Amino acid sequence: MNIKEYIRILREEGCDDSLIEHSIAVLGLSVYIASRAILNGHDIDLDLIVAGALLHDIGRSKTHSVKHGYVGAQIIRERGLGEKIALIAERHVGAGLSANEAKMLGLPVKDYIPQTLEEKIVCYADKLVFRKRIVTIKDVIEYFKRELGENHPAVNRFIELDIEIRKLIGGKAII
Repeated sequence: MNIKEYIRILREEGCDDSLIEHSIAVLGLSVYIASRAILNGHDIDLDLIVAGALLHDIGRSKTHSVKHGYVGAQIIRERGLGEKIALIAERHVGAGLSANEAKMLGLPVKDYIPQTLEEKIVCYADKLVFRKRIVTIKDVIEYFKRELGENHPAVNRFIELDIEIRKLIGGKAII
């Protein structure tokens, strides 16, 4: 599939222009990160990055709650778009959710922590794109602390994800 087809799917599911613009911004940053990782010798599936970045928030067509990742994964599975894409949607919320957090949020009890490089890249890029604007790592950490609490596990998960992504691209800052 190509970018136009993924955008068509977002529109068919009822996603508005602002969500599509956000997804396009996440796509741009994800491809940038993935390209730098490839230059450093990592094996990244760029087609999966494109699909995952564009469809990661498809569940927002049904809910804007924390459950949108899970709902989005269900939509992707129902459309037969592939389990790898579904897992990107399912695991991108916050910096991932533990099984314990999932239980407290009313989600099926399992880990929703990004596992593959593609899942991690899209999750990370999504956190750095506020609406359609790229923000700093510091902005994301401050937002997490303000919204979730100073000691929430998502804060440390995001910091660990930042460290991992920086290593993936050769230790350089993203922005």
